[in-house]
Amino acid sequence: MLLTLLLYLVLGAAAGIVAGLFGIGGGLLIVPVLIFSFGLQGMSAEVLTHAAVATSLATIVVTSISSVRAHNKRGAVRWKMLRPLAIGIVVGAFLGVFTADMMKGEHLQIAIGIFALVVAIQMAFGLKPKAGQEAPSDKGLAGAGSVIGWASAIFGIGGGTLTVPYLTWKQVSMQEAVATSAACGLPIACMGALTNIYTGWGEAGLAEWSLGYIYLPAFIGIVVSSSLCAKIGVKWAHSLSGDLLRKIFAGFLTLVAARFLLANLF
Repeated sequence: MLLTLLLYLVLGAAAGIVAGLFGIGGGLLIVPVLIFSFGLQGMSAEVLTHAAVATSLATIVVTSISSVRAHNKRGAVRWKMLRPLAIGIVVGAFLGVFTADMMKGEHLQIAIGIFALVVAIQMAFGLKPKAGQEAPSDKGLAGAGSVIGWASAIFGIGGGTLTVPYLTWKQVSMQEAVATSAACGLPIACMGALTNIYTGWGEAGLAEWSLGYIYLPAFIGIVVSSSLCAKIGVKWAHSLSGDLLRKIFAGFLTLVAARFLLANLF
């Protein structure tokens, strides 16, 4: 149990740094490690992936608050753009949880593996959309937010892997895109976590101390360290190019994708 708690503390520290540095909420790091950890703890294969996604979303609630506060002190959050984005995000995240709940555990892992591979390629090669010529309308932001919220709730992420490219495409600077993306993670995580409590309530195969699909010991261990370390990531985001770190993280995601795809397709 002590080793498991230590794992959650280290995972939270890493997730906090990743969240502040890349504005991606840390979910792409948390979910694969939790799936592995829950499997070792003997959690049912039918629910462990859903529990990992739900627990990740719950931790992002805390991580996002810490990250947003740090970014906002630097005046980097675009609040005017955030409001319509958040409306779409809340609706999309609600629907995304129900979509994930209808999927079998292995199918959800395949989806996460494909998504991780796409993100790894994007990060490794620095693929970015060209800036658009027009600023987005409120309707456009709400529509984009619904898609971002839906996908994020399925994969257990804060939405940064989708929000940052979208905002940079819409003529937002990289630093402001990362900061605003971190703020978008809060409505995604709140709606995702609450809905996962409802959909997972009374589900067979979950571990003791679960609140719906959220496994509370993992949640507590991760948030204790992630909220503290998010500030480190924010500091690095404003002072480092991050190219080497992006490539290292891309390598990790490639391994995650290979593990999930090979294990469930062959």
